[in-house]
Amino acid sequence: METSFLPTARPLPAFQTLAAAPRCPRPLRRSTIRAAISRGRKEDTVAVVREQLEGCYLLAGIRYEGLTVKQFQGIRDALPESCHLLVAKNTLVGKAIEGTPWEALKPCMKGMNAWLFVHTEEVPVALKPYRAFQKEERVEETNDFIGAVFEGKYYEPGEFKSLETMPSRAEVYSKLLGALNGPATSLVTTLQAPARDVVAVLSAYVRKLEEESGAGAGAA
Repeated sequence: METSFLPTARPLPAFQTLAAAPRCPRPLRRSTIRAAISRGRKEDTVAVVREQLEGCYLLAGIRYEGLTVKQFQGIRDALPESCHLLVAKNTLVGKAIEGTPWEALKPCMKGMNAWLFVHTEEVPVALKPYRAFQKEERVEETNDFIGAVFEGKYYEPGEFKSLETMPSRAEVYSKLLGALNGPATSLVTTLQAPARDVVAVLSAYVRKLEEESGAGAGAA
């Protein structure tokens, strides 16, 4: 009698291991998104401040707390095109001016401030609109200038009068040219003006003499 061999049945596994499904990336938390946006805005603000510092002659701080949006816009509209008024956190402005001559303004980094960037040598003209606003709104005491830096020097609020009464370029030219033709004491007094203005006037005077000399030679 032949013996037939039947295939041995294999037992079924108690469980079957399946390949792990790929994990979906976790969505970013709202706090992470807000932090990224905030960091980006801070970097943008620092970049704007640094951009405004290029070609800037004077940077002044103004106590901004208590002013309305309408008042702030009115100040902006009254300023000459050579000026820019910006509201920014002290820490960001401090970061932007770090390692520059404007760093002398750091004592003003307290409270809520607006920052006036003046891109013209006519400083009195730039400061005049805000002074007029203070008088009109009666905020001389609450919203005054808190300090400024001009030609690397820090000016406290009590020293602003010297900035607001600076002679214009035309006045400096007139005084210096007159002094060159006058007594030595008059020249010494005039040379107390900012060095940049004195050099510019002297250069203009030299060109004038050269032109006159050239014209005289041509006529001869």
